[in-house]
Amino acid sequence: MERLEAKKVNGNTYYYYSCWERKDGRCRRMWQRYLGKAEDIAEIVLKGGAAPVYAEVFQWGLPMALWKEVQKAAIIECVDEVCPKREQGLSIGEYITIAAINRAIKATSKRSLWEWFSETALLRVLPRAGKNLLSSQRFWDHMDRLNETKIAEIWQKVLEKVIKNEAIDLSSISYDGTNYYSFIDTFNSKCSIAKRGKNKQGRANLRQINYAVFCVADGQLPIFYDVYDGNRHDSKEFSNILERFSDFVRRLGGKDQNKPNITVIFDKGNNSHNNFDLIDNLNINFVGSIRLDELKPLATISNSSDCFVSQKNKQLQGTKSFRTVENVYGKPRTVVVTFNKKLFDSQLNTLQHDIDVSLDKLRDICNSLHKRSSGNTKGGKAPTIASITKKCSEVLSRQHLKKLIKVEIRSNSTELPQLEFSLDNVAFADLKDTYLGKTLIITSRNNWSDAEIILAYRSQYLVEDVFKQSKNREQGTWWPLCHWTDSKIRVHGLYCSLALVIRAITMRRIRKAGISISMMRLLKELNSIKEVVNVYSAKDKRKSGRRVSILTKLTTTQCSILKALDLKKEETNV
Repeated sequence: MERLEAKKVNGNTYYYYSCWERKDGRCRRMWQRYLGKAEDIAEIVLKGGAAPVYAEVFQWGLPMALWKEVQKAAIIECVDEVCPKREQGLSIGEYITIAAINRAIKATSKRSLWEWFSETALLRVLPRAGKNLLSSQRFWDHMDRLNETKIAEIWQKVLEKVIKNEAIDLSSISYDGTNYYSFIDTFNSKCSIAKRGKNKQGRANLRQINYAVFCVADGQLPIFYDVYDGNRHDSKEFSNILERFSDFVRRLGGKDQNKPNITVIFDKGNNSHNNFDLIDNLNINFVGSIRLDELKPLATISNSSDCFVSQKNKQLQGTKSFRTVENVYGKPRTVVVTFNKKLFDSQLNTLQHDIDVSLDKLRDICNSLHKRSSGNTKGGKAPTIASITKKCSEVLSRQHLKKLIKVEIRSNSTELPQLEFSLDNVAFADLKDTYLGKTLIITSRNNWSDAEIILAYRSQYLVEDVFKQSKNREQGTWWPLCHWTDSKIRVHGLYCSLALVIRAITMRRIRKAGISISMMRLLKELNSIKEVVNVYSAKDKRKSGRRVSILTKLTTTQCSILKALDLKKEETNV
């Protein structure tokens, strides 16, 4: 029963709104709310109440969505179990969680961590976090306790929990690697991981860190990763990480369970005899591809041959294929030969562009030689057959060009080289009829249909999309990398990978709810949901005034997202 009560104190009457219930046979007051004097109540009724003194605005949607996934995955508990500390300040698990959520929302340096944290609703769910505790020095004091072994153990525990809780399908797993350039000084001897190599963003002048990921098709969830030397070749890393990944998957099954039935999908850059021997020994199912020149009899089959059968699957429109068994890397393996019209058109346009550019450059060389032979060009070093041969080789360095453009270099009576070139139309027509648009897919999944094998191979884009997310300059997870020791880079790799995991689980829930939006759109929609806290002036002798919290106006899409994530405002009452 709720009622209005009046109390007299020092001759003044004060009103309270209270709730009474019968408990243990007696009527007891369960709670009460102070309303003020009669004139205060009248002012509120007539004037709508006092205006707030000021308002505070916090990021709410994205931090709370990710925090909920952190709790479900028990990330804090998993980290603290591996690396416990006395109950003083923040635990190592809480530090890792804050860093991971920061990377998943808006990556900042550790010096700016508190500035970002204090503007989010996380301030209330982690009330112990303060400016001093979230300084870069305190953060790395705790992170220095995480070595490579503990990081691997933390990852195993977290992913075991996620895979079990979310019932993740492990049947299709894509593997790929990328690299991230850094600004680590060339002569910094404290860092052995960052090395110069072939950078995928064209920054070969900088030291880089390589990063490899196994990504599940079910939700684009990274389930295993490695941070390794920037100059190590993909095929060498593949053999190193494959054994550890196999052991990781075996442990997922538990002591009394069978190893999960998985299929690893990878590209031809990881191919080698040793790697395929290892795959066979580990008894891992796979879908991969090989270069066309490795099986020339298949590569030279006409794209219009009757052996090709058109695929009826809607996702494979414009694709036709046939299968055979060939000896590949020392063992008979199933090979699916595919022709894709979209791939053919793309490769043909690229090749035609390369031909046009190369012919223009060769004409420039011819004009330069003609000017010198006619006496219009006299200065500089005279060209030789060797120098012109080198220039032509550079011009024709792109794929297929040396087969298609015939070049002849000879000397004239003045001992100046002369250049003649032509496009071999017969070779061009033959190339279009055989190599272009064709892919050779190899697999151990002999019981799968051609369509299943082709779709599995094409799912490689999933892990590539994860890399794009991590490198996005606005919402990426990896940059900035402000560390220059191996131990700090490995910890950085851990919380960046955890950021990808909690993002992926959040996105998986959205897709299961039937909401069709991209990851970047999801992050943008959630990030635009703010919490506004109106702060009123304190009454009487109270130290702090009343605080009333409300969310900014939600769009229809935002309402659908919050419903799919089961995220309610009541969870963060102030």
